[in-house]
Amino acid sequence: MDLGQTDEALVLAQDTLHRYREVVGEEHPETLAVASTVAVCLAGLGRVEDGLALAQDTVSRQRRVLGEDHPDTLFTASNMATNLAELGRLAEACDLAEDTLLRRRRVLGDDHPETLDTASNLAATLAGLGRIDAAVRVARDTAERRRRVLGEDHPDTRLSVALLNAIGITDPIGPDGPTAPRPAPSDFD
Repeated sequence: MDLGQTDEALVLAQDTLHRYREVVGEEHPETLAVASTVAVCLAGLGRVEDGLALAQDTVSRQRRVLGEDHPDTLFTASNMATNLAELGRLAEACDLAEDTLLRRRRVLGDDHPETLDTASNLAATLAGLGRIDAAVRVARDTAERRRRVLGEDHPDTRLSVALLNAIGITDPIGPDGPTAPRPAPSDFD
């Protein structure tokens, strides 16, 4: 999809999803993974409501089949939170992103790139809700972790710094320096 071939990716993913449903069934883990990919493709084409509907169905099935904390479930939930935010449903997006972030931290670790993706999206949602202090705490922590794990020039690190700049913060690390503790769940409030 990064190569501008989202339409082709969607057609291929939808065909693959149809075949998986026929061969292994609606709730097979691989079918659910493909359904999550189709949801991402739909949202990427601007069909965010369609992507959200498929993501909601998929995450419900994943929670039942794979469990709440399975990495695939968390991947779909994180993308679902992004869809909710894109549709202006910020309170719902924030709740889901907070829950998903806590789970990803526990399952994947604080510094895993997917955990950091969820944290970055949560920071943007918090900012959208006007919860600037919480957004800055989460965004700074994410920027520092990305800098350490991915490097200063990685696109995700630059995205974190850009988010901080958009919030009005020009010092991405902050006054506490790089050893500041990660935000606790209560810091989202």
